[in-house]
Amino acid sequence: MAQVWAVGTECIGKYNFPGSSPHDLPFKKGDRLVIVAPSKDPNWYKARREDGLEGMIPFNYVQEKVPVAGSAPQPPQRPVLSAPQPVADNDAAMNHASKGAVQLKTMPWFHGRISREDAEKLLTPPKNGRFLVRESQNYPGDYTLCVSYDGRVENYRVRRNEKGLVTVDDDEYFDNLIKLVEHYQKEADGLCTRLKAPVDKEGQHLFVVDVNDFKEKGWAIPKASLLKKSLIGKGEFGEVWLGDYEGKKVAMKSMKDHLKDEKAKTQFLAEASVMTTLRHPNLVCLIGISLDDNPIYLITEFMAKGSLIDYLRSRGRAVITKQNQIDFARDVVKGMVYLESQNFVHRDLAARNVLIAEDNVAKVSDFGLAKSSSNVKQEGAKLPVKWTAPEALRENKFSNKTDVWSFGVLLWEIYSYGRVPYPRVPVEDVANHVENGYRMESPDGCPDQIYKIMMDCWEKDPSQRPNFTRIEKALESVAVAMSSS
Repeated sequence: MAQVWAVGTECIGKYNFPGSSPHDLPFKKGDRLVIVAPSKDPNWYKARREDGLEGMIPFNYVQEKVPVAGSAPQPPQRPVLSAPQPVADNDAAMNHASKGAVQLKTMPWFHGRISREDAEKLLTPPKNGRFLVRESQNYPGDYTLCVSYDGRVENYRVRRNEKGLVTVDDDEYFDNLIKLVEHYQKEADGLCTRLKAPVDKEGQHLFVVDVNDFKEKGWAIPKASLLKKSLIGKGEFGEVWLGDYEGKKVAMKSMKDHLKDEKAKTQFLAEASVMTTLRHPNLVCLIGISLDDNPIYLITEFMAKGSLIDYLRSRGRAVITKQNQIDFARDVVKGMVYLESQNFVHRDLAARNVLIAEDNVAKVSDFGLAKSSSNVKQEGAKLPVKWTAPEALRENKFSNKTDVWSFGVLLWEIYSYGRVPYPRVPVEDVANHVENGYRMESPDGCPDQIYKIMMDCWEKDPSQRPNFTRIEKALESVAVAMSSS
């Protein structure tokens, strides 16, 4: 977690910080600064230079001024060539939340794919105004609003038009099911009765993201402000383009066919929603989202050197040093310490989902599966078996300790220079092997202390695995030992 400094604390610049916003306070390595005030974001402070100028500074670019005598050895810090990129917004330097977090909204009354008969059973005994929503059996992609009234159940087809809006009567359209339900909870407006008492689904509830929230909270970017340059990535989800926004390089992530797949669109918007709540130098930063035309674009900071897995494989032992490896590991764990402190579970931590900036700083990305919960059950998604903890494969339950397991595999990727995990085990046999106690061997040339961290991450009992704060300290010890050897 970020160090907490009291107002009046004297700090020394560890690196040059040129700033990237009018609210930033530029300084050079060795400059003296005084903390003026904390911010809502623990990674940024308001500070004052010796010349009296005040502004925002990132905590990891400075260190507290302490007496030299008797100080403990510190792990080596690689030079940082550029500052972490605050969100491109006038108030961004104050804190990431200045734009406002976009929250996921749950739909407890949505029961998914159940039959008409099952819906009627759930609405028994009948009571006027009890209701639920289910997927339509006769019209794929549409929904059915089931309402109990006068001893029977009325079924209303909820259609979705070509723009993704939903309606009951072709007269009034709503952005999503939540808006529709909220409307009919206020008045019947043509229904048999006003919606009064939802019948909640047992287990995990579906969620929805209101696109208007991005606009209201300041995240919307007009498509006219973006310049799409070149394709830099492509996958099942869609494409990633190098773009330009207000003179800065950005990454533009799009989702293909988002109007044809409502669930995929919701997942895409959920990733953006998660990113509005998070800010850390070792997490890829959201700049905004372009909603005014199709396709929708997620705009993030541009990471010039691509994914960690491609970086490892394309450079290998001839280029990547031991220092690079420990730096990458420490960068990732710092990002994960922050996620853990925010009670977020990433659920897809792997070298493919870590990106490398121009200055070689590693940042965790791909928050499409991240959830704000200490113990999340995942339904309806394919799991990356070789990176997933045994209890998650067995029960579909995820926690920070399942992220710890995945970090152990990521560490193995770093020290094997990007090899595919479990190289001699067919993917269909991995889960069974792991359940029976099999663990990967140490990569060639991997330090014993690093392999011990991997093995600690792979404890079968989640309670026996370290948290990310402990892992961070263990990696710092390795870094200190490297610097003194």
